Amino acid sequence: MTEDALIDAAVRLADIRGWSCETLRRALIEAGEPPELLPSAFPRGVTGAIAAWSRLADRRMQDAAEREDFSGLRTPARIRRVVELRLREVEPHREAVRGAMALLALPWNLPLAARLTAETASALWYAAGDRSADFSWYTRRATLGAIYAATLAYWLRPGGGDLEEALAFLDRRLAALPKPKPQPVEV
Repeated sequence: MTEDALIDAAVRLADIRGWSCETLRRALIEAGEPPELLPSAFPRGVTGAIAAWSRLADRRMQDAAEREDFSGLRTPARIRRVVELRLREVEPHREAVRGAMALLALPWNLPLAARLTAETASALWYAAGDRSADFSWYTRRATLGAIYAATLAYWLRPGGGDLEEALAFLDRRLAALPKPKPQPVEV
């Protein structure tokens, strides 16, 4: 069984049972592996499994983005599309996302949460075609990380709506970004 398939099994179970060591043990059993392999299959435990899922969702979003034609889209439309692809990747497992977010919000998990948010923001920009290597690389990722986190929180809010409402929220965030001012051209 591949690591991705094992993560998928854990996510399906976490969607119903929540994230726990027992969920990971059951994922191993579902995958046909002995539960005694838990320490080697998930050496960082539950938060390691959540991190692996986040990275898997990033890779799948990037794969989906590679099949898209972004040539006629401006940057905000590209960003909107890759965020949509990322959200659609995890949409079937909304409860697993909610549980993962709750665990990552614990004080001792905040460094991991920040790292995963930064990785996702970078993956989103990369999928949208950003290849910058200057200072804007950092500011773009910090801005998108905040927008993505806010959109995810909006989507997961109690009594929250469907993904289309979250995408409308994202559209409002993107529209509120300051527009770059044209620089004077020296002759």
